[in-house]
Amino acid sequence: MTDHYDALETRDPAAREAALFARLPEVLRKAMAAPAYTNLLRGTDPASITSREALAGLPVLRKSELPALHKAAPPFGGFVADAPGSFARLFTSPGPIFEPEGRQTDPWRGARALYAAGFREGDVVLNTFSYHLTPGGFIFDASARALGCAVIPAGPGNTEQQFELIEAYRPVGYSGTPDFLKILLDAAANAGRDVSSIKRALVSGAAFPKSLQEEMKARGVEAYQAFGTADLGLIAFETPAREGMTVNEELILEIVKPGTGDPVAPGDVGEIVVTSLDPHHPWIRLALGDLTAALPDASPCGRTNMRIKGWMGRADQTTKVKGMFVRPEQIAEIGKRHPELGRLRLVVTRAGEADAMTLRAECASAPDALRDEVATTLRAVTKLGGTVELVGAGSLPNDGKVIADER
Repeated sequence: MTDHYDALETRDPAAREAALFARLPEVLRKAMAAPAYTNLLRGTDPASITSREALAGLPVLRKSELPALHKAAPPFGGFVADAPGSFARLFTSPGPIFEPEGRQTDPWRGARALYAAGFREGDVVLNTFSYHLTPGGFIFDASARALGCAVIPAGPGNTEQQFELIEAYRPVGYSGTPDFLKILLDAAANAGRDVSSIKRALVSGAAFPKSLQEEMKARGVEAYQAFGTADLGLIAFETPAREGMTVNEELILEIVKPGTGDPVAPGDVGEIVVTSLDPHHPWIRLALGDLTAALPDASPCGRTNMRIKGWMGRADQTTKVKGMFVRPEQIAEIGKRHPELGRLRLVVTRAGEADAMTLRAECASAPDALRDEVATTLRAVTKLGGTVELVGAGSLPNDGKVIADER
């Protein structure tokens, strides 16, 4: 529980925060050398962005916007100043979104996630993430090799050949999706093949429910989860404490109200926004579209960085009502116009074979005048009529959902 990758993981949180924000201005300057960031951050003085409060004043860049931006200005949408040839590998993900891999050691920042999962120098690792065009396989491959592990670049599928590799090389570690780990173990049991050397795993890319976690443990595999993206690499990871996920070093992670760039109250569910400090491929407030919430206090494992609950759903809850799109940012705008309101949730249903909207809003008191004012704002912002229900503070669930389509 007290074994750590390096001293960065256990430093005083204030020292970590100071170090990150001391580096951020130079990263911003590097980012603004790229034309798209020059435009997005126009008027920003990098020297002034030295705190979370200042960072929260910058616009977010939504990952959902990247495919169109990359198509308009290939390959990187104008967000990378360095030429493609200055990177080690060049990938594509569905969208398409184009991702470069840096030439530095551990470019995806995954070694410490593997270390937390029990991987050590000299281990042999079976890596079953795909190596074909997308970065997944290379993210875990580079991370394991940075830790000093030998990697079997297996990719997914072809279990018969994988059994041969496992029986020959006796890997102790597995990286891949939890689903394929179960497929591999089940197929080996049915075929009478020996895969018992695999004792630990770092899984990502799919849900890992408690039932499957317990099954893997019962079959002799200690499996840990990691949360990452093809853009940023490993963002957060499970530790032996098994209490949420610890945010990776070298990243600034914010949790904001869906549809905005405004930080949520401590403990509230919101959208993950990440700023990376890689000067060759910086991301400034990249909104991932994934929901999470921060956990209080430091982890019992001794790591002192921010902890999150893990993946809790999608932030993009855009839906169509009576032929018109209603978006989370519109609900956020209603909240801005009525600061006396707390959490908001737009519930979309069917009534008499027609779409119907009800905005539920937390409020300390519920005068009719306020209800009418909010209803007027709802129509003005969404261009659609709907009813308003004012409910007591704390009545709405803390799950980050601002639009609930119940049709």
